[in-house]
Amino acid sequence: MAKEIEKPTGDPISPFERIKRTNDANSEYWESRDLAEVLEYTQYRNFEAVVKKAKLACFNSGHRIEDHFADVSKMIEIGKGGKREIDVTLLSRYACYLAIQNADPNKEIVAQGQTYFAIQTRRQELADEHIEENRRLLLRGEIRHHNVQ
Repeated sequence: MAKEIEKPTGDPISPFERIKRTNDANSEYWESRDLAEVLEYTQYRNFEAVVKKAKLACFNSGHRIEDHFADVSKMIEIGKGGKREIDVTLLSRYACYLAIQNADPNKEIVAQGQTYFAIQTRRQELADEHIEENRRLLLRGEIRHHNVQ
């Protein structure tokens, strides 16, 4: 991934979509360091406090932290071919939403992120409602067919 993540300038792809990754099970996740960079945190240690608050919010809302936050280590290349191990937290969509809710509200990109995840959450709710509605219609049709017989 490029070191610089630019602010959107008419680009229809959200910066949050650009840093989204998927694992082998096709589940989406975000890396905390990528998210910190997009949210314009110049020092990752400052963003670690945001992740800590997000974990607390996750726990207090009755969700298992392990289901949404995975603390891992990964190797990065540093100058002259050297490598160094760094800590990264892998975040689910819900974890990203919580992190953005706990990020610095004075930053414009944080407001954009809050809007992005709120809209994505609403889209998912509507899609779930549509699936449920179709399931009910299918069941009604099957019951009607059964009653006719």
